Amino acid sequence: MLGWFQALLPREDNFFRLFNAHAATLIKGAEALRKVLEGGEDVPRWCQRIVDHEHEADAVAREVLFAVRRSFITPFDRSDIRGLTNSLDDSIDQMQKTAKAITLYEVRDFAPHMRQLGDIAVEAALLTVEAVSLLSDMRRNHGRLNDLTEQIARLESDSDTLFDEGMKALYQAHKGGNAMAFITGAEIYDHLEKVVDRFEDVANRINGVLVEHL
Repeated sequence: MLGWFQALLPREDNFFRLFNAHAATLIKGAEALRKVLEGGEDVPRWCQRIVDHEHEADAVAREVLFAVRRSFITPFDRSDIRGLTNSLDDSIDQMQKTAKAITLYEVRDFAPHMRQLGDIAVEAALLTVEAVSLLSDMRRNHGRLNDLTEQIARLESDSDTLFDEGMKALYQAHKGGNAMAFITGAEIYDHLEKVVDRFEDVANRINGVLVEHL
């Protein structure tokens, strides 16, 4: 009877499988966002891809939170699991917000600084996926995990610089005329910069887990 009951409980490695699946949606979302920033007539199609990946991420997040409620044993504190799941979800949510703004304003052309922010988002997503994959053996991997989270923090700093440069270029381009183009561009820059911010939030969550459990 005890063996049957234990078989019903989520195993610790199932949590890590779900973390990895959740993180994988971030790469797919970031790569779709970068395709959006290429501009042209395919923009709506790639925006829809981001929305699809966000729905996929939501499904994984629900599974994680359900497993937390029904598990007696978890790989680390329940609050840390919820926090990590929420920060992963916030990252893809912010990509969806970016896609929704682009769709609303029917933007089809994007400035070079916007595309560079998209490149940073993809790089941050790749680093995040690697970091999440190492959590199943965080004691052995703590050195690499620290390195990855530091790299994500540096990317966030780079995104701040790109945001400032992009906003300056946007102002210079429109200071004499098209106020709506400036407002639209500024909102897209803000969304893109926040995408990278959310990746830093994931990195900070991972650092918190390391501090608590090592």
